[in-house]
Amino acid sequence: MKTPLVIFGSGDIAELAHFYFSTDSEYEVVSFTVDAEYRMEITCCNLPVIPFEELSNHYSPKQCEIFVALSYSKLNVVRKEKYLAAKALGYRIASFISSHATVLNDGHIGENCFILEDNTIQPFVTIGNNVTLWSGNHIGHHSTIMDHCFIASHVVISGGVEIGEQCFIGVNATLRDHIKIGNKCVIGAGTLLLADAAPEGVYIGAATERAKVPSTKLKRI
Repeated sequence: MKTPLVIFGSGDIAELAHFYFSTDSEYEVVSFTVDAEYRMEITCCNLPVIPFEELSNHYSPKQCEIFVALSYSKLNVVRKEKYLAAKALGYRIASFISSHATVLNDGHIGENCFILEDNTIQPFVTIGNNVTLWSGNHIGHHSTIMDHCFIASHVVISGGVEIGEQCFIGVNATLRDHIKIGNKCVIGAGTLLLADAAPEGVYIGAATERAKVPSTKLKRI
């Protein structure tokens, strides 16, 4: 028998969470929940959207688990707050780990983690609570990702890297081995990071500029 699951959220990430949990887990999604002031629709994916303030009247902490399916908004603060709020009410918190991910770290993965397909998590990696790993990342051996981080797609984290809480790492970023990333850092898309990053640092990769010649003038591609 599958475990009943309530998803916090009703946006794109919540819809994706519904898909992944429904097709690749031992959970059955039974409803969605959001704060009452953000309840714009009464259903999502043909399931009820229950005000979070009323959730325990419908599903008690003994009846279901919760997964908080929110983005990196406000540097992961919103997802962190809702994760902690659900825990404070006594709900058990689910994680999703894709069966199409390569996970070799003996289960050192926390609660409310969202680990999608084609991630490679090498041995001796530790992943904290409330961490999102979008598709196709490499997490090198002996690395640590602390709580409330969001790592976008195709990021390379080399061996022995320490990533502090509430960090965001954008697509195609590369982190060299044995560096430390402080809390609340933003590592932008395409960034190459070769040294430690102090807390609250913002690192932005160089954007590609438009060439002076228009495409219609190119002799060949």
